[in-house]
Amino acid sequence: MFTRAQQLREAGVLGLNERNTDFIMRLNPRRLYPRVDDKVITKKLALKAGMAVPELYGVISNQGEIKEFSDIVAKRESFVVKPAQGSGGDGILVVTGRSQRKRDAFRLASGMLISQGEIAHHISNIVGGQYSLSGNRDKALIEYCVHFDPVFAELSYQGVPDIRVIVYRGYPAMAMVRLPTRASDGKANLHQGAVGAGVDMSLGETLTGVLGNELVDEHPDTGALVAGLQIPKWDFILETSARGYDVTELGYLGVDMVIDRDLGPMILEMNARPGLNIQIANCTGLASRIARIDEIFDPNAVPQQRARVARREFAANRQTSIQFDR
Repeated sequence: MFTRAQQLREAGVLGLNERNTDFIMRLNPRRLYPRVDDKVITKKLALKAGMAVPELYGVISNQGEIKEFSDIVAKRESFVVKPAQGSGGDGILVVTGRSQRKRDAFRLASGMLISQGEIAHHISNIVGGQYSLSGNRDKALIEYCVHFDPVFAELSYQGVPDIRVIVYRGYPAMAMVRLPTRASDGKANLHQGAVGAGVDMSLGETLTGVLGNELVDEHPDTGALVAGLQIPKWDFILETSARGYDVTELGYLGVDMVIDRDLGPMILEMNARPGLNIQIANCTGLASRIARIDEIFDPNAVPQQRARVARREFAANRQTSIQFDR
């Protein structure tokens, strides 16, 4: 076990304790956490900076406002309900349409029908803090339901794939695509069973897949090969991720983006504590990339320049990648 740990350290793999003490505690001041922990604040900051986000239809801040839900969605066929301070996809309802027979019944991404009263009860739980990071009272957001780009059709089960980019001191360091599965209930969340696929930072092309802590070649539901998918608008995605640093001022940041079939790439949310499974998906350690960014760091570089550096410095090198056990 100690030999394996030593091998991982030598290969540049970033561990949880090192991430927490050397990067999150040092580069992410607690006073800045609300900028990413509260999705309402995140949206406002992104919009002020001219960055695309899913349209916000309404916010329910207390139990008394729940009755306003029907008016907020009266003209909407699809929408998403989510906690403002939620984490890991918990508490998110994705509504894709209405029942043809009952106007007050809605169809979820899973295909199940849910009544307006059940949604109201769910919103009540959100506002009560059931899904918030702190357990304190929260707000419920009702926003635009993203329709994923058809390029992902063979690599997604019902839900919308997203792209996670780790940004260190403003430089994109590593990326992966998170692909919904039946096990994840259509959510792009690795802890709930989604597949993560590493991304060649130079080409914007998917690499290895990871399911849990195991490497996979195929999507478990569709059977499609995970590797070799070209992600649309890759340059724009890297530049937008780099701008996340300027907007939040967080030195160690996860930027989550989606690609809408009509509206293109949008920021879904940002995260001050992004996980480390991205290293397994890329068969590459974060620590070595972080060390390289420290060597070439330019405080005057703009997001476009930082994105270009990421493409140049972090192209996939299959000869030197870490060989994780299958």
